[in-house]
Amino acid sequence: MNPLLSAVLRDLAIEGDILEGLVEALPTVAWAAATPAVGWTIAHQIAHLAWTDEVALLAARAHDDKASWDEVVLQALADPTGFVDAMAAQGAAAPPEELLARWRAARPALAEALQTLPEGVRMPWFGPPMSATSMATARFMETWAHSLDVHEAAGVEPERSDRVRHIAHLGVRTRNFSFATHGLAAPDAEFAVRLRAPSGDEWSWGPGEATQSVTGSAYDFALLVTQRRHRDDLDLVANGSDADTWLDIAQAFAGPPGAGRSPS
Repeated sequence: MNPLLSAVLRDLAIEGDILEGLVEALPTVAWAAATPAVGWTIAHQIAHLAWTDEVALLAARAHDDKASWDEVVLQALADPTGFVDAMAAQGAAAPPEELLARWRAARPALAEALQTLPEGVRMPWFGPPMSATSMATARFMETWAHSLDVHEAAGVEPERSDRVRHIAHLGVRTRNFSFATHGLAAPDAEFAVRLRAPSGDEWSWGPGEATQSVTGSAYDFALLVTQRRHRDDLDLVANGSDADTWLDIAQAFAGPPGAGRSPS
């Protein structure tokens, strides 16, 4: 199997286990606690992760069962702005033990499907088709980001680990998408991105001779591109007008521009 895919799936499993361990220890009443996502409780967050893993599983199997995937697409087209929230609300209505069991079943099933996806096959998605590694990275990013919301709602400090490198890489790769989704022309030249990992290691992307750059904390960069914190609250420095604009609009997730967070 692709070693990069193996690494992402390993780290995805760890992030999922951390979140699962947190929520399974919560009393039932705590599942109704509000999270930083407006209108979403802890139950909404877990329901969203379960539903997205289930839908990703359908996408991974679409080469054998296209009809099931097409049905999801038609549902999304019928309510493009409310579909995701509606699925989260529907899932959140179930008892916590049922919802958690649903997510526990979806997680390993998706990992197995991604591991066995034929080489070179790209999965359909709501945006461009994705490779197994790209999908695993996207699931890692979303699991990590929604886990932050749940940790905040539960009053628990999240772990800081070098696993955020997957999100940092995705954030760099989605730079042009961030500009495009705001109706802006993407810069022609690459930026130099130099980030300090939680372990103290230095990670870098882009040419060393780039005239524009972003430097700072990799963990904070992950918070930025998942729009979990405002740039004013983060240890990130932009050098150059285009790089500065990027820190205002960066998002590693698909869809329309995110609302982001206000400065603390």
